[in-house]
Amino acid sequence: MSEKHAATRDRSAVRSLLRLWPYVRPVRTRLFGAAFVAVVASCLGLVIPLVLKWMVDGPVADRDPGGVWLGALVLLLLGVAEALLFGFRRWLVARPLAGVEAAMRADLYRHLQRLPVAFHDRWASGQLLSRGTTDLMLLRMFLAFPLTFLLVNATTILVGYVILLGQQWTLGLVLLAPIAPLVILCSVFESRYAIVARQAQDQVGDLTTVVEESVLGIRIIKGFGRHRSQARAFRGLSERLRGTELGKARLLAGIWALITTIPEVTIGAALVLGTIQVADGALSAGTLVAFLSTALALRWPVESIGFLLAMSQEAATATERYFEVMDAAEESSGGSHESGAAHEPGAGSADGLRFEGVEFRYPDASDGAAPVLARIDLRVRPGETMALVGGTGSGKTTLTALVPRLHEVTAGRITLDGEDIAAMPRERLRELVSVAFEEPTLFSASVGENVLMGAEGAGGEELGRALDIAQAGFVQSLPHGADTQVGEQGLSLSGGQRQRLALARAVVGQPRFLVLDDPLSALDVHTEALVEAALRRVLEDTTALVVAHRPSTVMLADRVALLSGGRIAAVGTHQELLRTNGEYAWLMSGADAQETDAEEGAR
Repeated sequence: MSEKHAATRDRSAVRSLLRLWPYVRPVRTRLFGAAFVAVVASCLGLVIPLVLKWMVDGPVADRDPGGVWLGALVLLLLGVAEALLFGFRRWLVARPLAGVEAAMRADLYRHLQRLPVAFHDRWASGQLLSRGTTDLMLLRMFLAFPLTFLLVNATTILVGYVILLGQQWTLGLVLLAPIAPLVILCSVFESRYAIVARQAQDQVGDLTTVVEESVLGIRIIKGFGRHRSQARAFRGLSERLRGTELGKARLLAGIWALITTIPEVTIGAALVLGTIQVADGALSAGTLVAFLSTALALRWPVESIGFLLAMSQEAATATERYFEVMDAAEESSGGSHESGAAHEPGAGSADGLRFEGVEFRYPDASDGAAPVLARIDLRVRPGETMALVGGTGSGKTTLTALVPRLHEVTAGRITLDGEDIAAMPRERLRELVSVAFEEPTLFSASVGENVLMGAEGAGGEELGRALDIAQAGFVQSLPHGADTQVGEQGLSLSGGQRQRLALARAVVGQPRFLVLDDPLSALDVHTEALVEAALRRVLEDTTALVVAHRPSTVMLADRVALLSGGRIAAVGTHQELLRTNGEYAWLMSGADAQETDAEEGAR
């Protein structure tokens, strides 16, 4: 059994569901009002057997047609009133509970945006999607129905048994007999169903992940003819979920059968005993009719216990899954705007970008694992462009991710113009630092909206300038220019086009610090030359750290830092390192050969 399932076994469903109170509190008046209305409606149903008793012992026994019609009218009015009250209850809860679901979904989305990248690295996207959709739907259904009717049915059963005991206490005791075994059965069912419900909801998340990956990776699947293997993986997860759901159905069928059978047997026993008492003259026929009608009216509240407990367990599991994400610690916001400048002696001075004794290891790394980055000491002077070169796995991308605090340093510090970035509010840090990653990400929005994400408040003039720098003139040939929708992940564009738009997004705000992770890797050599010429003008006015694999990209830099095994192995100009460092010369010779092959292919 997994840790999650063991925790599910040990936890209290009530304690889990109580965590919903902050969301329910604003609409508590309508929920309590709806519960009260439902209790009144349900208790009206218990009045019907009393009317039947009056009719049988009165007008029917006396052969009074007028009294029978009067009783029938009363029964009709009671039925209509009960129906109207239940309809009114539904109206009371519909709008506020939709608001509760919307508020929880908005909080989840907002929280996901504030969680560190390390969290998203660990969690499958399908698991997060299922928490924001399926789980919240289960919670809305629980608040709308089981929450109310657990109270309503408990009240109805209590009032009904009082009426039964008042009518004929000996028969009432017969119907009370199954209470103890029913409580034991429900307790066993609840603990078992909780485990299976958790398994099912986790498996829904796994299935959602596979579907999402298959949709986003459809080009790879088709390109390599892997549709059958993906279908097998999907079918395997579907079969596993089907088996779990069938297990849930078996548990629910078992408890439903027992909860239905036991009361039916006791009602049958009460009917036999009551008939004997009527034959002996110890009980009136009307009282027996009323007693049996009351007992039958209590069948649904009793039989629904299993169904309501099952929905409550699923809601408790959904609550746990929701708060597993909400309890994850958000990124620390850093200091206030004033605090960094006030407490850093070099704040405000032109000191460029510094790495001072920086170390980094991933949060889920084992204790004995070597850090990804160790003792990084590096300074990028104000207005300087520093190229970062290294072999695969040397830590280049990780180092660049530390500057905008996508990851937090494990030791040491990073400063911008003398100010520790850990003391900066993230909003200010990300105004100062702009980034472009090797893998460009575009959103389902227009070209202009995607580019202008890089600078709040920027307009058409800034957009045009950024597109020019990125040599993204292809935008003008799109059906609606910069207003063209690029589609999910920008897959309607080529890799080079997406990369140019990502570069435009990085430079649109004219940032003081620029971090580029091999931003030109998807460009052909001719476009790359044009982009480099325009980018060189931008780099004159900013402090930049550029991950480079090609000699042509290295030539944009004033100096080069060689990263090897998570450490800075050498710093110097391109020519200096070619002469003095064998590893650097080897890296550049391999890159130069690849570039030459690409140029020949382009011809």
